[in-house]
Amino acid sequence: MASRARVRAPELIGRGGWLNTGGTDLTLTDLRGRVVILDFWTFCCVNCLHVLDELRELEEKHRDTVVIVGVHSPKFVHEAEHQAVVDAVERYEVHHPVLDDPELATWKQYAVRAWPTLVVIDPEGYVVAQHAGEGHAHALETLVGQLEAEHAAKGTLRRGDGPYVPPEPVPTELRFPGKALPLPGGTFLVSDTTRHQLVELAADGESVVRRIGAGERGLTDGTSERARFSEPQGLALLPDGTVAVADTVNHALRRFDPATGEVTTLAGTGRQWWQGSPTEGPAREVDLSSPWDVAWFAGRLWIAMAGVHQLWTYDPEAGTVRAAAGTTNEGLVDGPAEEAWFAQPSGLAATEDRLWIADSETSAVRYLERDGKGFTVRTAVGTGLFDFGHRDGAADQALLQHPLGVTALPDGSVAISDTYNHALRRYDPATGEVSTLATDLREPSGAVLADGDIVVVESARHRLTRLRLPEEAVRVDAVAHRTQRAATDIAPGTLRLDVVFQAPEGQKLDTRYGPSTRLLVSSTPPELLAGGDGAGTDLSRELVLTEGVTEGVLHVSAMAASCDDDPSNEYPACHVHQQDWGVPVRITEGGANRLPLVLAGMDD
Repeated sequence: MASRARVRAPELIGRGGWLNTGGTDLTLTDLRGRVVILDFWTFCCVNCLHVLDELRELEEKHRDTVVIVGVHSPKFVHEAEHQAVVDAVERYEVHHPVLDDPELATWKQYAVRAWPTLVVIDPEGYVVAQHAGEGHAHALETLVGQLEAEHAAKGTLRRGDGPYVPPEPVPTELRFPGKALPLPGGTFLVSDTTRHQLVELAADGESVVRRIGAGERGLTDGTSERARFSEPQGLALLPDGTVAVADTVNHALRRFDPATGEVTTLAGTGRQWWQGSPTEGPAREVDLSSPWDVAWFAGRLWIAMAGVHQLWTYDPEAGTVRAAAGTTNEGLVDGPAEEAWFAQPSGLAATEDRLWIADSETSAVRYLERDGKGFTVRTAVGTGLFDFGHRDGAADQALLQHPLGVTALPDGSVAISDTYNHALRRYDPATGEVSTLATDLREPSGAVLADGDIVVVESARHRLTRLRLPEEAVRVDAVAHRTQRAATDIAPGTLRLDVVFQAPEGQKLDTRYGPSTRLLVSSTPPELLAGGDGAGTDLSRELVLTEGVTEGVLHVSAMAASCDDDPSNEYPACHVHQQDWGVPVRITEGGANRLPLVLAGMDD
């Protein structure tokens, strides 16, 4: 990096203790001599999951010099449960030590403001770089190479095996299943997410009929034995009788033919969509981003594109895809489909006139319906990114916690897989009421109807669970939560917002075709800002705070593109860095008049 401040790295502390170390508690002294990369993540966050995948190659290539440490820093109450972190580490195949920090102690020590954030510590124990968001793998590779060379020359680099100790595998028929689909013959098709397979179960929901996929990560078409997936999730029947599969980590849409067992690719290139990439075109030529669920609605296959907070559609006759709803901004904003904001849509269910949506990061249930020539998005349950809980009653005050699935019921109501509440909830549009149908489920991620019953995917119990649809709701004690992240105290009047970005060594901002940076600022409530909101290209901006508004959330989205700084190369390699921040703020005399957010580098 251009600047390396000599800041001693704070110790790693977390009440939940250590995972993937064989029971050993690690300290930074234990890791001295190695390049340490701290990955501040939480398992609800799709951007954090993207970074886990970005780090895999670096982790393997530098296994003898680099130690990646995941610092699990929860947003939701459920994510502070130790067993939930244990499950997530296995579910997402995290192959490095993880510190469970439910009280955000280490997060606060490192002044982290966003998920995900990466902090690099050199072999002598000093912080040398910080990166927020996605797209930093190339910069990290460059920096690691520099640190290896520098500390090998100084004699302060120590090579050898890292502290990672894999846990013992547990034998079950399914492992963290994602979604299920009833097939016309009475069996169930299940996405066996962690094993990278589809599994057909008999009508009892337990006996395995066949497995589809080799069981290893990959993007390979072919027979059931040869095909490969990467953490598949949503499933939907297409009009021709085949099944569309949201192949989430492959950023692809696949097709499985139950009659022949063949798997083919419908859409996606295998590459993740980035800002500036095409948002429509031939399906096999357009990048996607973490498709999480699929549903047939209004003559198209709709895709919950969790990775970019949008809904896309696939037209099988034309063989095309296009962005259909959402702006890529993360939040809860209703209105015309192209102007709406989503936050990690993860579940879809279609009726004749509505497409129901589980919008997980806003703990909301929303729907899309026709409005004249287009579509409009409306919210049934949920208020925003930082309010969640388990509360029944009128929909305008009811609370959910990170739901991943919705299911249309015969009476016109909607069952909600309320994942982090371990519950099955129900929203009735006729009465506007939310109730609880069942509790003591373990991270339910989807549900389907079968013979008058509802079959729930209990993801963290690795099974399907059949329930009678109860006539009466279950009574639960109401609880409400807000994120435990501390608010940032800022002074009234004018606030200087600085997004810090330093191009990696050997790169420069790509200005060949105009500005290579973008900044979008908004707030909740909108009245928080009297000026400075909106889009622009400068990464610094003056924000004017409205007098009389005492608290809220600043939503900041930043992007920067850097390219190799080599004048002789006509086509230099370029890299996009991007991050969204939601910063809770409290306006108070004596608060800060500057808010620095580090995209890449150090805030000197």
